[in-house]
Amino acid sequence: MLHSACTQLPAESTAATLAEQRRRMPPDSTGYETRPPADPNGISRYYLGRQIAHVMGHEGSDWLERSGRKEEEGTDILLRELKLKPTDVVADLGAGTGYFSFLISPLVPKGKVLAVDIQPEMIASLKANKERYKAANVEPVLGTVQNPNLPARGVDLVLIVDAYHEFDHPREIMRAVRASLTPTGRVALVEYRAEDPKVPIKRIHKMSVEQARREMSAVGLEFVESVEALPQQHLMFFRRAK
Repeated sequence: MLHSACTQLPAESTAATLAEQRRRMPPDSTGYETRPPADPNGISRYYLGRQIAHVMGHEGSDWLERSGRKEEEGTDILLRELKLKPTDVVADLGAGTGYFSFLISPLVPKGKVLAVDIQPEMIASLKANKERYKAANVEPVLGTVQNPNLPARGVDLVLIVDAYHEFDHPREIMRAVRASLTPTGRVALVEYRAEDPKVPIKRIHKMSVEQARREMSAVGLEFVESVEALPQQHLMFFRRAK
């Protein structure tokens, strides 16, 4: 009869096996997992199978205001497809320096734009740009990683451009977004197309419609449509599920 020790894995093999098991553990009931980052451009946090990307710090704000952005992203097309009304309250979530906030401002003269960011440095830029553009209806809002600090049932459109994939608490943020929507409120999610290998953006900074629908559905937001009129991005609309 063999001694039981003969059947045991070496200590290093046991550790490796346990580590592999941890990597393969299914997500908890919230959809989150913690495991080694598959992509160094992302963090060790995953949501519904998607690795979350690193947040772009305020140091990269010049990229938000780059001269070629209008042509690269078809921003005129995006603004047209939002179909805004003059009285709309719009939340620009992950507003950064306010590139879209200040384009939307004149489109909602009887409404307002809530320009939300979690970085105080971005809020300072928003305030400076508000004075520069004399955009009285733009209100900078300091959010947190779990709460965008939006008014309950007070927002007609929540716009999220190239930012959602960097939220490290996407479930909490989008549940708060859902609570902020008016009865007819919409979410407009803009992300680079993961399905298109020709889009010159790192994979971790892209999303597929399928993944976006899965994540929005998990917080009670139902898919309305995907407008594929932009050069490189999906424009996906969601609303509160009935």
